[in-house]
Amino acid sequence: MANITFKNNPVTLLGTEVKVGDKAPNFSVLANDLSPVTLEDTAGKVRLISVVPSLDTGVCDQQTRKFNEAAAELGENVVVLTVSVDLPFAQKRWCAAAGIENVQTVSDHRDLSFGKAYGVAIEELRLLARAIFVVDGEGNVTYVEYVSEATNHPDYDAAIAAVKQLV
Repeated sequence: MANITFKNNPVTLLGTEVKVGDKAPNFSVLANDLSPVTLEDTAGKVRLISVVPSLDTGVCDQQTRKFNEAAAELGENVVVLTVSVDLPFAQKRWCAAAGIENVQTVSDHRDLSFGKAYGVAIEELRLLARAIFVVDGEGNVTYVEYVSEATNHPDYDAAIAAVKQLV
């Protein structure tokens, strides 16, 4: 498993670490209207999955805004999901206030389905570790970044470049 810290304190990640070349695990999370969302819902499209601890923090806010801007230029064959354990109602409110229109925020609060499937569920905090996954249209993982310190930014340019290689 990836060695992750949260505010420089080591944390325990639940689940299985995902690696480039793996088949992307399916998951079931909730959309802002409480409808289920799975990886299979976007089969055939390139998926950029941005994982954040909480939209109500500075780095998570900036990360989601950055990928929202990028999504506007990536085309219709790309889906950008931001996954957190924030409640769907809070995600919807945050997106409205932030003007987020190109990223779909989804909540893993119910049972940590995504967090455990992708090895990003932080046992001690019941939050998700910051990570980026790119999945091609056939469901193969082509890019992975587990951010070693959860309060740091991911490598935005590398993630966006990985998506652009697939479209």
